[in-house]
This record gives sequence, structure tokens and C-alpha cells, in this order.
Amino acid sequence: MPSDHYTLQRQIPRECGYEVVIAGGGPGGCGAAIAAARQGAKVLLLEGSGCLGGMGSSALVAAWSHMSNGEHTVIGGLMRELVESMYARGYIAPSYDERFWTRIHNRGLGYNAEGYKLLLDEWCAEAGVEVRFFTRVIDADTSGDTVNGIIIHNVEGYSYIETPTVIDATGDALLAHACGARARRAGVDTPNIMPPTLCSLQTGIDYETFHRGLQQAAVNRALEDGFFSQADRQVPGLFRSGAHHATMNAGHIFAMDALDVASLSEGMRQGRRLAWEYNAFFRTYVPGCENMELVTTAAAMGVRESRRIVGEYELDYADYQARRHFPDQIAIYCKQTDIHVYAPTAEEYERYRQEFENADVLAPGESYGIPYGILVPQGWANLWVAGRCCSSDLKVNGAIRDQPACIMMGQAAGTAAVQALRQGQRADQLDTAALITNLRQQGGNLPQRDLSPSMTRSQGSKTP
Repeated sequence: MPSDHYTLQRQIPRECGYEVVIAGGGPGGCGAAIAAARQGAKVLLLEGSGCLGGMGSSALVAAWSHMSNGEHTVIGGLMRELVESMYARGYIAPSYDERFWTRIHNRGLGYNAEGYKLLLDEWCAEAGVEVRFFTRVIDADTSGDTVNGIIIHNVEGYSYIETPTVIDATGDALLAHACGARARRAGVDTPNIMPPTLCSLQTGIDYETFHRGLQQAAVNRALEDGFFSQADRQVPGLFRSGAHHATMNAGHIFAMDALDVASLSEGMRQGRRLAWEYNAFFRTYVPGCENMELVTTAAAMGVRESRRIVGEYELDYADYQARRHFPDQIAIYCKQTDIHVYAPTAEEYERYRQEFENADVLAPGESYGIPYGILVPQGWANLWVAGRCCSSDLKVNGAIRDQPACIMMGQAAGTAAVQALRQGQRADQLDTAALITNLRQQGGNLPQRDLSPSMTRSQGSKTP
């Protein structure tokens, strides 16, 4: 009988000489690549699109949030260097200044996505990172708990890249999954999939009149009028990212699975339609938006949930509630959990509203730690992850999936990979005291008093 599968056998070019290979050029991947290259490693960064920045560029999520806990900044290292460089170049939107990452509590800021792309290009070039755009990892060559190399594909065809260390910064844990690392998949290991949004760039906004606080009342009026094609009551809305333009984060795409190509494809089509629908909504119902014009929709979907690895440690909501800090924390953060509505119903919006209004929001001065172990797939010798696919439960992932946390995770993963190479250490047995010392020398904001050469590990099974 004919088989349902096709066996592919071919000879492909073999490349070697790279010490650190990173899949994904978003916040986590860029943080990892720049950190590793600045320490002298030969780094190859692979990105499936034509620019760096990921969610902050291709997906037009051109905003950074929660960089200060109201008393001091929680960011450090590359993330602080990045926001300060963006500000110095004029890439941060008007009305935002250094207070938004040093002193103001629970606030974010918008930025110019094109400036962000340019700065990342320059930093990678200056550090000596080799970047290959339009290149994806399609498979991995492993032996037990070790990655020997990866198979990539781009316009030149297939190649085999031999490497002693690899970092998965794809957001969807695509490389870790190809290696066979354990992971949790949204909609399979969890009952629902948090809906993504296809963001867009809007212009023509009168910021003398527009006020973000008026948006929810306008949504409610539009719902009463039967304006929308779906009764989605949660609309994050417009976020200023320039003198006259804004990112529009509106139009949940319910039940979309980012790991299913048919679902993702339909989601992109639906997202573009919703961008026009919400543009019309703002023009009709929100003062200051009467002349708002849709410039472009994002080239990438704004995915909130897909796949998370099972790591040496799983950061969970109990850690968040305890404001727990760790000897091996590689970053601190202060964003609250953020779980969007799962369906366009009044009942689901009420669940969200109650959860949001009664949220365990961090008080001024509070923060929690992000431990090293969430970057290491359980039991792997030379594989790390950085970004949204890290090892955390759903609620905490809804906080640390934001770009500032992802960049800091990336810097830690890149630094750890170089340490593993230079010191002959495994990812899952790394000297974390040495790692924290190095990250502090790079400007990391790591206030823990006590260090430990051993990472914090999960005791038993944790909930997904």
C-alpha cells in the first residue's frame, strides 16, 4: 500500500566553524547573538523574515512595557542599553522620556519599529554576528541529550550547520521541538489557546484630542450599535509610537493555532480584515481619530501562546505571588500576568475584567526573579531557549513574554552558551554563580545577595 509519508534523502552542504547558532532574530535571539559575539564567539543568527526585531518589528508590537517598578528600573544590560540608544536617536515616541524606564510605575512606551530594525542591524554588525535572513531551521541532528547540528533552508537550498551550542529563540520552540525536547502545546496540553492579534500601523491621529482612557467606552457603544463582526469586548487599542502614528493592537483572532499552518494562514487573512474594521471603529467612535489612516498591517502574527518547553525549572504563579527571587536569576521583572479573553462573549469578558481588576499587581518597589533554569530544556547538554517559549506556566508566561524580559533572557542564554564552550560545562550543569557575575559585568540588574554555582530546579511536577 502507498505510504502517507515521503522519505527525503539527499546530499547537502555541510558548514562548520560557528560556536553559537541561534534560531530566531526577535528580542531573545538578538539579545543572545549580540551578547555571545561581544564575548568573542563566532555567532550565526538565523531569521525567517527579512529584518531583526521579531514581535517588535515584523509583528508591529512597537511598545515596551513595565521597565520600572515605580522606585527603580528593573531592566539592565542590553535592554537598558537598547532603550537608551533608541531614546538618544529619537526613535522613542514623543511624550516619553527616561522616567518611563527608571521611575514611573507600571507604564510602557512606544517606539519607531524602523529605527529598532536599524539599530539591531548595526549592533549585530559591530559585534561580528553573521545574520542570515529568510532562513529557517527545519530539523536537528541529535545524539541523546546533545545537539550535533541543525538543518536549515533558504533561497540557496538546504545546509547542515555543525555547532557545539544552539539557542532556540523562535518563540514557538521550533528548534527545541525538532530536537525532541519536552514541551507544552497550547490547546493540547492546555484547554484553550490565547488568541493572537495582527497589529497594524495607523497614522493621522490628533493627539491633542485623543485619549486612551476613552477607548473602552467607545467599544461598548459600538457593541450596542452592532458595529463589530464579533462581539470582542477586550480591545487593547492604540499605542502611540510616533509624532502622528500609533500601533493598533485590536482584533483578537479566536481559536487560531500558531503551530497549524492552515489556522495561521486563515488568521492572517482574518487579521487584515479586522484591521480595516477597527480602523473604521476608531474613526467613527473615538475623538481624535476621525482622520486616522491604516498604513500597513504586520508581516507577522502577534502570537501570545503556542509552545513552551519543560525546563530545569518552571516559573509559576506561586513564584509570582511570592515575588520570589532566586540565587541564579538572570533578570528581574515587574509586569503583571496578562491572560486575554478566550472567546468573544460577555461571560468571558467578565472573567477577564474581574481578573484584571483584582489582579495581583506588583506594588511600587516589588519585582520577581527570572531564574536561569527556565532557559534550559530539561536534561539537555548544549541547548537553550530565550523568549516566549521559556519554561513557565501559562499565567507567568503572560507576563514574561514581553520584549524587555525576552531580551534579558536572550542575553543570559548567549552568555551561558559562551561560558559552556569556554569552561567545558553543560547547559543543565552550568556554574550559575559565574554566569551571574558575568551578566553583572555586562550591566545586568541582578540584586540577589547570595549566588550559587547550581541552578534552582523544580521539585516534582508543576501545572501547565
